[in-house]
Amino acid sequence: MEMRQPAVAGQFYPLRCENLENELKRCFEGLEIREQEVLGAVCPHAGYMYSGKVAAHVYATLPEADTYVIFGPNHTGYGSPVSVSRETWKTPLGNIDVDLELADGFLGSIVDADELGHKYEHSIEVQLPFLQYRFELDFKILPICMGMQDEETAVEVGNLLADLISESGKRAVIIASSDFTHYETAERAREIDSEVIDSILNFDISGMYDRLYRRNASVCGYGPITAMLTASKKLGGSRATLLKYANSGDVSGDKDAVVGYAAIIVE
Repeated sequence: MEMRQPAVAGQFYPLRCENLENELKRCFEGLEIREQEVLGAVCPHAGYMYSGKVAAHVYATLPEADTYVIFGPNHTGYGSPVSVSRETWKTPLGNIDVDLELADGFLGSIVDADELGHKYEHSIEVQLPFLQYRFELDFKILPICMGMQDEETAVEVGNLLADLISESGKRAVIIASSDFTHYETAERAREIDSEVIDSILNFDISGMYDRLYRRNASVCGYGPITAMLTASKKLGGSRATLLKYANSGDVSGDKDAVVGYAAIIVE
């Protein structure tokens, strides 16, 4: 099996294992690890210095699962419109196998088996050390990169995933990797993001797309969020909770051009 090498180790998170573990420990500092019956989540994917503490709010609640499905937006433009990776993924903390049974279930659908979309993309990669920190290596992943994020496509992918999980009988948790508003003032980012988050908490996918377009919101992973919400709801999820909202200015001190981050879980 081919190996997907880290693309952003040493940039978004530390390259050396010891330094990465120390950084993850910092992210979880002050948080209680309290597993909940989480089916899905929204988690940021910026550099750990900026969004790691927000991400840790999600990972502190996740239960042990057979497979963690991670939807990420395609920032690079490479590869298929929607692609699933079948390669083993490497991080400084070790290697993680892909759930090939679930991955192959997408064959013949709108989801292609394609590695190019994943090769340089950071949105999925940055989630993996958090999973390894919590659960070591006793799990598999299902990485799905979305360049096409329209509502129809994302809902179809979410429904396909829910059916595959149900048929497999596996315990799965679905993570949507997304940052929120980019490069607005902290005040405006919070205003826009609160509208979008309100739609997410109410499982109002069409309403979310309407607000994204109306506010010209720069939420990068709206397709992954939609696919996660669709699949989680079909698998029995009925409640979404905002655990933490913050922005890059909380760390940098620059409130004039921030990126928003939200930690949301679906039970």
